[in-house]
Amino acid sequence: MKKHTFSVELKSKEYLNSVSIQNYAIDNVSIEGCLGELVGIDFVEGIMLEIKAVNGVLRVDLNMEEFETQLKKEEHRKV
Repeated sequence: MKKHTFSVELKSKEYLNSVSIQNYAIDNVSIEGCLGELVGIDFVEGIMLEIKAVNGVLRVDLNMEEFETQLKKEEHRKV
């Protein structure tokens, strides 16, 4: 199973709502913010999903084929 990576790039820390790393036995991490109004969605070189917004960019190493496969799975679950 492929492990996917991600990055979030915000233009200012004012768009970051919270970052939480738990000190409990549970190993949860939460990053919340506001990307703002959507500017565009693209697959960079066919291997990286990039969501651009006015306040920043979210990138996930998810290619088009994997994305479409997951969409089809979701469609079948809803039926």
